[in-house]
Amino acid sequence: MDTTPSRSTVDLPAPPHCDMSLDEAFETRRTMRELSGPRLAEADISLLLWSAQGITLAGNRTAPSAGATYPIELYLLTARGVYRYRPIHHDLEVVSDENKRLPLFGNAVGQESVRDAPAVFVVTAVFERTAAKYGDRAKRYVHIEVGHVAQNLLLQAAALGLGGVPVGSFDDAAVSEIIGLPEDHEPLYLLPIGHPAG
Repeated sequence: MDTTPSRSTVDLPAPPHCDMSLDEAFETRRTMRELSGPRLAEADISLLLWSAQGITLAGNRTAPSAGATYPIELYLLTARGVYRYRPIHHDLEVVSDENKRLPLFGNAVGQESVRDAPAVFVVTAVFERTAAKYGDRAKRYVHIEVGHVAQNLLLQAAALGLGGVPVGSFDDAAVSEIIGLPEDHEPLYLLPIGHPAG
């Protein structure tokens, strides 16, 4: 994978430590569709991205990957634009400086959390990375990995006192166009994250 910056990048702070225990996060995590509030703190975004796809001290990803093929590409949509997370650098590549959440909402069956959340994490996959090693079983392995990534992110959101909702109903082609995905990136999951309304 090419990690050379082709566009401008945004540095992220080191992921902060979170004091909530894992069992407390399990107890706290609930699907929350009514999300609002101010934009997420930079430290929270850093920790959420790292929890989903970051690199640990041992040099592994935080989520398991079949054969370490790492097919997942994680995107972030905020009011400030669209970004692609680069785990090796723990930074964000700027894809667009436009707020794309409203058109995303329009192609996600009108699910209001996509429009109202201050951040929408989009999990995409490059299936060829895993297929090169596992052939026909790649699709299964990639879908399993997407579940690991989403659960990591949702549990971390709960630990930060935030809410989230997994969204799987959307127009794939429209979402790809809105975000500006490369042809080999397939969108699989939308994860709006924000402050619980009320």
